[in-house]
Amino acid sequence: MTMDFLYDVLQYNYLGNAFWAALLSGVTCGLVGTYIVSRRLVFLAGGITHASFGGLGLAFYLGVNPIGGALCAALLSAIGIEWAGTHGRIREDSAIGIIWSVGMALGALFMSLRPGYTSGDLTAWLFGSIITVTNGDIRALAVLTVLLVIGAMCWLRPIMYVAFDREFARSRNLPTRTIGYLMAAVMAVAIVLSIRMMGIVLLLSLVTMPVVVANMLTRSYRMIALVAPLIAVAGNVIGLIISYEWDVPPGAAIIFTLTVVLIAVKLLTLYRK
Repeated sequence: MTMDFLYDVLQYNYLGNAFWAALLSGVTCGLVGTYIVSRRLVFLAGGITHASFGGLGLAFYLGVNPIGGALCAALLSAIGIEWAGTHGRIREDSAIGIIWSVGMALGALFMSLRPGYTSGDLTAWLFGSIITVTNGDIRALAVLTVLLVIGAMCWLRPIMYVAFDREFARSRNLPTRTIGYLMAAVMAVAIVLSIRMMGIVLLLSLVTMPVVVANMLTRSYRMIALVAPLIAVAGNVIGLIISYEWDVPPGAAIIFTLTVVLIAVKLLTLYRK
């Protein structure tokens, strides 16, 4: 970390917020991403992410808090997809595809109908703008991060059972349906609170790539849940520094940083074999 960057983090509120967002979202996405990747729900996470754009656009059109609108849409879509998959009324991948496309279409429509609309409004939410993170965003992320860490420490084993083998979890009398709905809601909240930083298009990579890297290093769910947040935090902070030094978009810098880490770890594991 350069001294100039550290000095500016302490001096400027927007950069300090960006730094805290990088730390907190890294822990959050690393923990939630472990469950998503283990249960092969990456497509579901993408569906929730893009569905939230519909609520975001509607909130903009109505003149209310966009994060609140995105959160409502994300929660409804997450619970709806989980219900569809559980009850078998419609294939889960079909439900995700429908919600994915309809959410994006509604978001673009409502944002374009808003008075004073500019293309920059759309770009900021699609690709993120970490320097626009507010103090309220940081507080919400901090609360979520603390709850996730406590939840992981207390209920990691039942979540792990549900993630890998629902039938085995049922045989242990675990409330698999309740856990499924709860984790779907947690996914929705984590995704929405990180949207301002990474954007709708790039956020899915932050949820999946650190977990993939961690999985190359260990097969233990517990270790992946520990290592993935550390990798995500490191990628976020390094990407933020690169963005600061080279004046490039933070979201893109973070994704490229994680990509380099992924390639390096993959080559290292191949070399060891």
